[in-house]
Amino acid sequence: MAKSGLGQDPESTAAVTVLKRAVELDSESRYPQALVCYQEGIDLLLQVLKGTKDNTKRCNLRERISKYMDRAENIKKYLDQEKEDGKYHKQIKIEENATGFSYESLFREYLNETVTEVWIEDPYIRHTHQLYNFLRFCEMLIKRPCKVKTIHLLTSLDEGSEQVQQSRGLKEIEESLRSHGVLLEVQYSSSIHDREIRFNNGWMIKIGRGLDYFKKPQSRFSLGYCDFDLRPCHETTVDIFHKKHTKNI
Repeated sequence: MAKSGLGQDPESTAAVTVLKRAVELDSESRYPQALVCYQEGIDLLLQVLKGTKDNTKRCNLRERISKYMDRAENIKKYLDQEKEDGKYHKQIKIEENATGFSYESLFREYLNETVTEVWIEDPYIRHTHQLYNFLRFCEMLIKRPCKVKTIHLLTSLDEGSEQVQQSRGLKEIEESLRSHGVLLEVQYSSSIHDREIRFNNGWMIKIGRGLDYFKKPQSRFSLGYCDFDLRPCHETTVDIFHKKHTKNI
């Protein structure tokens, strides 16, 4: 792509950059990321094509677009088959103090109108900030295009005086969700250790730290207090799988 013959206008430069990255990711077998870059690069090339008057250049652009579209389609078919076979696996490493990993940023591509039921297994939905994390996650489910009707939460019961706060907080979340037509079912386990989230469209996400991967903000008036994309994170790993069927808790 370095000798692409494209112009030096911003759209052409951006297309070259994105498609070069797509080819690199493709050669590294990082197909989900490569597909995103191919799709973005193709859109940019289509914009360049619209503004090109020279017939020879238009012909070359169409040929390039066709080549990239064919490759993107082949990758999509491969990934769809991986999902169908239950072999799909994507891993995201969140570095210490990294930002840009709000629940919306992390989960949005796995939520669509087919999502009606969600299972959350997380032993640490106990303290106030963890309850707020769970509330934010529920808010995301209500806002997204999915049509969630039931949320299942399996967590551990807090000990001592904190147990009352935990039960009260979850009860308030349950009542609030009910007002939006969503049922929250809470169960407790004393032996739960794993952390995972499952959607009934087949996606399963395992986060090393569960929902509690955000660092405490420096103050109530610091950036990241409200917008979690600006909140620094603890180091953790996110593993994403696709299964044909999700199990019930």
